[in-house]
Amino acid sequence: MNNTTIDYVDFAEYDRRQRAIERHLVTAFLGGLVVGTLGMLLSGIGPRWFGQIYDPYAYLALSLAVGVSASGFGWALVTTFLAAVSTLVAALGATALRGDEAFDVIGGSAVGLNWTLGLLVVLGLLAYVTRRDDAWGDVAAGAIGAALITDVVDRSTPGFIDSDQSFWPGPAVSVGLLALALVFFLRRNAGGRVRALAMSAVFAALFTFCLAAFVAGWFPLAA
Repeated sequence: MNNTTIDYVDFAEYDRRQRAIERHLVTAFLGGLVVGTLGMLLSGIGPRWFGQIYDPYAYLALSLAVGVSASGFGWALVTTFLAAVSTLVAALGATALRGDEAFDVIGGSAVGLNWTLGLLVVLGLLAYVTRRDDAWGDVAAGAIGAALITDVVDRSTPGFIDSDQSFWPGPAVSVGLLALALVFFLRRNAGGRVRALAMSAVFAALFTFCLAAFVAGWFPLAA
């Protein structure tokens, strides 16, 4: 008779991993509900700068937190998308309770909504890639910083897509500094931080140029 040895330690580790994934899924879903609901309930309450920072940066912060804490690239995609969808559903529900059925509750417009949802998923995936200690991690961190900085430039520059003059200078400067601090935090050593910050500057300049070219009509795309 063959003796079979079962390593229960492996089973216990597998069970812990599965439970961690389940908790991450539930946390992403509940986090989206909380952030979306609070965003709509607090809309119009308090100083204007609070709303300008909360939308969309609270949603982006949730996406980054969900992505960087995922157990794998595929799970980062699933949980980030889940958090984004639950945020939208909660925002729509809270808006309906206030008697408004508009679908532009996030991002300020229908186009802004699509941009924000797409950005949530992409940033979540990039946040997961920043866990790598190689050049790809530096590129991902730099791209995250550049996306945030480009959004700040878009909102604070007259004539751009989401231009809002009241966003400058207080909210714009605050978010810009937080974006740089985030890039610094996402890398674990001085070399990686320098490379990621340099890539943020390069990518931000490139993204801003493309945005300006689009606004100027250089790209034959429908707005």
